[in-house]
Amino acid sequence: MINQIELTLPTFNRGYHIITNIIERELKDLPQNGLVNIFIKHTSAAITINENADPSVTVDFENFMNKLIPDGDNIYTHTMEGPDDMAAHIKSSNIGQSLTIPITNYKLNLGTWQGIYLCEFRNHGGNRKLVITIYY
Repeated sequence: MINQIELTLPTFNRGYHIITNIIERELKDLPQNGLVNIFIKHTSAAITINENADPSVTVDFENFMNKLIPDGDNIYTHTMEGPDDMAAHIKSSNIGQSLTIPITNYKLNLGTWQGIYLCEFRNHGGNRKLVITIYY
């Protein structure tokens, strides 16, 4: 069986934000076993899984990606939407738009230190939409 919901996240500032609790609140009555696929419907934001214990990890991600893929680089030709736009597209493609997480014993089977991140690459990205599909 398959169940699917669409979730609109609140607006987040630019950066990396742990959204595990937001997603878990929406996932009521998970099956004993299965899979959850989470897909972000945007080209300038991404989702990933990483450490959820130390908030400095989110700061380091932001600093590293901004150094690796800077806003406003003169090599970009796609510049109509501002200096953060093309860099956001490149970052999004590098991190990715979907996650698949196992369900075990009626809950997401994440590791002890794992959390789901929204990676917001725009200065003013707005609300982001996720499609969450449960397979069981």
